[in-house]
Order: sequence, then C-alpha cells, then structure tokens
Amino acid sequence: MRTLNKQTKAFTMIELVFVIVVLGILAALAMPRLDRDLRQEAADNILSAIRYTQHLALNDDKTDPFDTNWQKELWQIRFTVSADNKATFYTISSDQDQDGFVDKSETAIDPINGHYMYNASGATVDMDSDESPNIFIGKKYGINSLTLNGGCTVQHLAFDHLGRVHTGIGSATNTYDKYMSSDCTMTFGFADGSDNLDIIIAKETGYAYIVGQEDS
Repeated sequence: MRTLNKQTKAFTMIELVFVIVVLGILAALAMPRLDRDLRQEAADNILSAIRYTQHLALNDDKTDPFDTNWQKELWQIRFTVSADNKATFYTISSDQDQDGFVDKSETAIDPINGHYMYNASGATVDMDSDESPNIFIGKKYGINSLTLNGGCTVQHLAFDHLGRVHTGIGSATNTYDKYMSSDCTMTFGFADGSDNLDIIIAKETGYAYIVGQEDS
C-alpha cells in the first residue's frame, strides 16, 4: 500500500515576498511600454481609417462628366477636433445627395463591428448604439489637436477612384482644382503631453504612412 508523503513542498514567506518584489519591478518596467502602446494604437487606428476611406473610393468610381458637382460625392474622412479631447472623432462618408451634410445612411460601415462610422451628436461624447466606438480617438487615446501642413487645407480628405487625394470638395467642380498638389502632413497632439503623431499622405498616390514608419 502506497503511503502519503506528508512533507508537501510549499512557498515560504521569504519566497512569496521575493516573488511579489519581482512582479512589482516588472510592472514598473512595463508602464512606459504601455504609454507607447497607447500612442501606437492611435496611430494604427487613424492610419487604418485613412486607408479604408481610400479603399472605398477605389471600389466606387464617382466620376460623372455630366454632373459638375460629382466630386462632392467622393468618399472622405473628416476629423472633428475639440480642446476637450473626449470630443475628438472622425467620420467616413460619401455625400451622395450633394447637400453639404452627411447623414448616417451616407456613412461607411466599420468592418470590425458592423456599426456606422458616424457621430450623430456632433462634438460630444454621446454615441448611439449603432455607431462605432472606434471613431472616438479623443476618448480612446487622448487626442485633442490636429495641425495640417502642406497640401491639406481643411480637416477632411477625399479620395477618387484612382486613390488620389482631394481637399475642400464642398466647392469642387469639374475643373479638378481641389486635387491635392503637395504632400499632406497631419500632426495629432495628445492631452497627456505624449509625442505628437505625424501622418503623411502622398500627393499623387494617396499613400498614407506614419513618420518614421514609411514601410508600415
């Protein structure tokens, strides 16, 4: 008959204290990494949204030589920025009725959750149940400013069926005068003082990338 070994091994108090100390050190070392990851998540979100807008445009040719206002229907991403970082968000839409306003039915569907990439409340943090939480880059990441340089003239960018960028399409005509003629640099600031996020969109191809991550 097998006898039970009553000398069961267990952690001593000293060993438990040592494990707790090691875990505390590892947690302290991980904190800066968590900060960097939050900024990277913001970069990935915004970059993906810009590329998704271009993807929609590449698959939906809005060109109509018989309609002088056809460029108003181009797929566009629009950023709304507030000093209250929680109210900073973006929308992706196509003004199909050319009335200068975007309705929920004219906005893109977030492929991640199937919700509208739209905020009906404007510059507030309120969100309807069918609106995507991914667009609220202020609430999620603390973004509270956006500075435009180069070919950007307004806080929204539109793409045509060739992937090229257009700005200020609200007053566009068949003259293509809203075609972006130089690279656009979008600089996003963070409420917590984190390093700014610079995203460049190339003038001819519409290729978007993060400064320092050109091959991403």
